[in-house]
Amino acid sequence: MLRKLFLTSAMALAGLGLAAPAFAQDGPLRIEITDGVIEPMPFAIASFHDEGGAGELLAKVQGLIAADLTGTGLFREIPASAHIARPESFEAPVAYEDWKAINAQALITGAVRVEGGKVIVKFRLFDVFAGQPLGDGMQFDASTGNWRRAAHKAADQVYARLTGEGPYFDSRVAFVQESGPKDARRKRIGVMDYDGANIKYLTDDSTLVLKPRFSPDGSRLLYTSYASGFPQAMMMDVNSLGARALAGEQGTMSFAPRFSPDGRWIVYSLEKNGNTDIFQMDAASGAQRALTNAPSIETSPSFSPDGRQIVFESDRSGVPQLYIMSASGGEPKRISFGDGRYGTPVWSPRGDMIAFTRQVGGKFHIGVMRTDGSEEKMLTESFLDEGPSWAPNGRVVMFTRVTPGGNGEPRLHSVDITGRNMRPVKLNGAASDPDWGPLLP
Repeated sequence: MLRKLFLTSAMALAGLGLAAPAFAQDGPLRIEITDGVIEPMPFAIASFHDEGGAGELLAKVQGLIAADLTGTGLFREIPASAHIARPESFEAPVAYEDWKAINAQALITGAVRVEGGKVIVKFRLFDVFAGQPLGDGMQFDASTGNWRRAAHKAADQVYARLTGEGPYFDSRVAFVQESGPKDARRKRIGVMDYDGANIKYLTDDSTLVLKPRFSPDGSRLLYTSYASGFPQAMMMDVNSLGARALAGEQGTMSFAPRFSPDGRWIVYSLEKNGNTDIFQMDAASGAQRALTNAPSIETSPSFSPDGRQIVFESDRSGVPQLYIMSASGGEPKRISFGDGRYGTPVWSPRGDMIAFTRQVGGKFHIGVMRTDGSEEKMLTESFLDEGPSWAPNGRVVMFTRVTPGGNGEPRLHSVDITGRNMRPVKLNGAASDPDWGPLLP
């Protein structure tokens, strides 16, 4: 039986804006993530041991693990100044009473070694009050220049063991970097770690580019380019940076492309003779066919994780709303019925929810709903929030927030699906159109 540290006990407390008290049951420590205002779980990281050549990387690795965990809003690090002692070595037994005395619920111990151009990170996780380890110790390695990956992987395992959720720290995000005045933005596509580090630019800013979208394995990107003067769906190899236009009929405009979960198909919007429909293309052969045929505008298609359905935006009801149809086409079913305009839907990797942009009452929101349209919930409210993208574990959403005014500019933010822990992504300068890629291998 799990000993769960409940972060909220009732929706009534959330509605009153009150924090529910944490309490525990007998069994292994585990956070249960629910709605409401929470008290983060206190944890400690005993100073990592240098097992050879770690030098400055020792503190950097430990600091990044702590930053990953505290950045979720679910955990609170107990500062080293409060620690009573630490294990004498990575293998040494833990003095649980010392950590109970400072109210640490979980304890992380670790060691770092550098050899042969690689950094090796080891860690162990302990349930302090139960006085036992939570799983076996693990180690990860990476090149010394890419040490952040080893730290992210260690933090991912701690997060997964304490929450029961899938990991997401060791992942990348594609985005559009923006520069220049508001009425003449220059844009280029970049890829970064989920936390804004290790940026690599894949295009220059000589051509307007929009909405990069990763393939399921992260090796390719779809995006929209205006190099021809009109929108054209493109596909790029992330490693070679080779790009090609997706096949299309003469005189058409294509945009908003996205891969199927198996990477075999691409869905996108195609405008022809003043009408915009959703098309499907074989990613290998380029063969294409229409999935919709209506006098309305159909755009922003997104597959369900099983590849059987597609959610998209359509104004066939008079204003943009969300619809779901079979991945092979057919009659769609409307799932959004609120006031205002709905758009940019994207299916959660877990398959249970759809995130979207909603404009109502002069405000923009990022929202989520069940796949049948029920349990709609607004996660944000701002002058302009748009374009949500899911973390690989389906628990966090990244989006673009634009500040108002003549000097307003877009910035990337994230929020969890309870609507709490809103955080800006640490990037220097304006950025938009995030697409959260898969976990790295």
